Amino acid sequence: MKRFFISFGFKPIICASFGILLISLNFSAQNLPEDAPILISQPDSTRALTNYSPRTKSELPTRVFPSGAKSLITLLITNIELLPNEGAKAFRADAEDSRRLRYPLKVVSLEQMRDKPWVYALTVRLNQRLGDVGDVLVRVNWRGMASNRTRISIGFESKIKDDPGAIPTPMPENPIIRNEMTRGGLPWSGDRVRFMQQASFGAKSELELRLRRIGYSSWLNEQMEEKRDSSGALRYSQYPYPTLALQPTTPPTNCGTQCLRDNYSMYPLQNWFFREALYGDEFQLQRRVVWTLSQIWVVSGRETGQPSRMLPYLQILDRYAFGNYRDLMREMTLNPAMGNYLDMAISTRQSPNENYAREILQLFSIGLYQLNQDGTVRLDLSGNPIPTYNQEVVNGFTKIFTGWTFCNNGNNPACPNAAPGLVNYKDPLIVNPANHDTSEKLVLDYPGSALIIPAGLTPEQDFELALDNIFYHPNVAPFVSKLLIQQLVTSNPTPAFVGRAAAVFNDNGAGIRGDLKAVVRAILLDPEARGNEKTDPDYGKLREPVLYVTNTLRPFNVAAQSQGLGSCLGLSDGVLNGETNSLSQDVFVAPSVFNYYSLENMLPNTNLYAPEFGIFSTGNALKRANYVNKLVFDGGIPRSGNAPCGTTINITRLQNLAEIDPSGGQLLETLNRELMHGAMSSEMRQHILEALQEVAASNSLKRARTAFYLTASSPQFQVQR
Repeated sequence: MKRFFISFGFKPIICASFGILLISLNFSAQNLPEDAPILISQPDSTRALTNYSPRTKSELPTRVFPSGAKSLITLLITNIELLPNEGAKAFRADAEDSRRLRYPLKVVSLEQMRDKPWVYALTVRLNQRLGDVGDVLVRVNWRGMASNRTRISIGFESKIKDDPGAIPTPMPENPIIRNEMTRGGLPWSGDRVRFMQQASFGAKSELELRLRRIGYSSWLNEQMEEKRDSSGALRYSQYPYPTLALQPTTPPTNCGTQCLRDNYSMYPLQNWFFREALYGDEFQLQRRVVWTLSQIWVVSGRETGQPSRMLPYLQILDRYAFGNYRDLMREMTLNPAMGNYLDMAISTRQSPNENYAREILQLFSIGLYQLNQDGTVRLDLSGNPIPTYNQEVVNGFTKIFTGWTFCNNGNNPACPNAAPGLVNYKDPLIVNPANHDTSEKLVLDYPGSALIIPAGLTPEQDFELALDNIFYHPNVAPFVSKLLIQQLVTSNPTPAFVGRAAAVFNDNGAGIRGDLKAVVRAILLDPEARGNEKTDPDYGKLREPVLYVTNTLRPFNVAAQSQGLGSCLGLSDGVLNGETNSLSQDVFVAPSVFNYYSLENMLPNTNLYAPEFGIFSTGNALKRANYVNKLVFDGGIPRSGNAPCGTTINITRLQNLAEIDPSGGQLLETLNRELMHGAMSSEMRQHILEALQEVAASNSLKRARTAFYLTASSPQFQVQR
């Protein structure tokens, strides 16, 4: 189990299908994928060619480098093609010692060689914890791709075992010629499967075929375009929203078990959500982005209680998933569920409450520390992070957000959904000017900001000026962009990736700031997100429970467990929250405003962000395996009082493959393509094949089930890469 936590439990994946050909040299650089960077070594060994001098065109005499953070080493890399303005921040480097302990190396600079423009000099700084350890293996990672590893000596020369298949990769005298063959048109191309897992709730054959026909960009256009019903009204989901009437705060005495379930729990919304995730093909991207935004702008059913109160909050996320972030900020701030959850609805000048003022800054917009546009933290002269705000600023925003409350006055045209005896969670909050603080307010200080909102303005003027003050803060673009990348693609994006997305947030190309449609598109089409293989061991993200469940269902014709029930129409009822809840993710019932897990959560003793590992434990690891076991060996999620249809998958296709190929190779390769986009390691493949041989070849069903179980419960599948 220990290995699962270190570097997300991955070893670099080597693909021998597509080699790399040099005009002057005939080597395959350890059979690296053709788009992987190559570290240059000495001609006769795997020792890195370090501190190469462009002037003398030779290596300087340094062979042993002193330990310590002051020690700089220049490595040479090739087989990279950079975007405009893509530089050192697009790269990461690490060193592994003979004990197999891995240390990140700080990338300092990147310089193109003048005499060989296809070669770059990458200068790195040694990790201060890396002492005199002798030889280490050094690797460079770029766009999720790991290079070959070469040797350098720290403190003294020693022996360290090279990676299997390692060979010298000497200085190329000419540019690399890439193999012109492409896998882009083949079924279940690795990158298409990866794209489906990032942009939807799981791969599906119909979606794969659509992507193969029209490409990513056109599919994104389809997903992002407005959709209307037969009356011409905009719609935001494939299945109608549940019909949910507002209920009294305290359940009536005659409200029985089913009444409580349907009116005082998130049950109706959870089932609707999972049916959308499984079958809502027109809205896959929107639902995925909404799920992401709901984990940034958190409102929890723990306090909201009624699904009818939560639904308007979700509808705001639906409307602005591809809208403008400034509009999302305004609508979410005035949403009654948010007003209740973070107490803005009870905050008055006589009794101010700072909850919302604090969280809109810390969690929803700018974060605690000033950021560069690539998401890295700005430091003061002493090397400490620079705070974005202080308590005085929180106090200023607290004053601004006083006076707003529930729209319960039925005589007010702004309150069409007000009803006697019920709290109105459907219409936006309205302000009572008598409860609003009209004194001057200190707000965020940055170039171009006013710093002080003067006294005597109307509540509405205070409100709009405050939101503008937040929205135009330079932190918003990198802060929000990084959160979106972490939720959709990888927990540890390079600063270059964050910077490219933040640039689109700042300007979508038409001078518009905060265009989420453009930002989501930029993230999903970024070169760091795309590619058939990702061999950087730190790339990817643990599949949170919701995505783990949906990604094991969608590829295999998920259906009702009991096909004979007419009301099911052969489809799952979406009653899947029991599965995710047991894995610590109760949909729409986050334990706190910090989400199910902190988006700042890091793996212990590493520099790696790993948000979803915040709810991963030994117990959850076993429960994940039990869920897959239930799915394939027990026939799925059974019917019950709360689940009228149940949920199952169809693995007949896998069974047929097991029957026609007794070796198990075709069966396993299909699972490798469709679940793991071809990234299954050779070790994992061998172990599963050995397990399959323990099952009688005549029992094709058990073989199919065994292969699915071992693949879907594996650490390699559980991390989305």
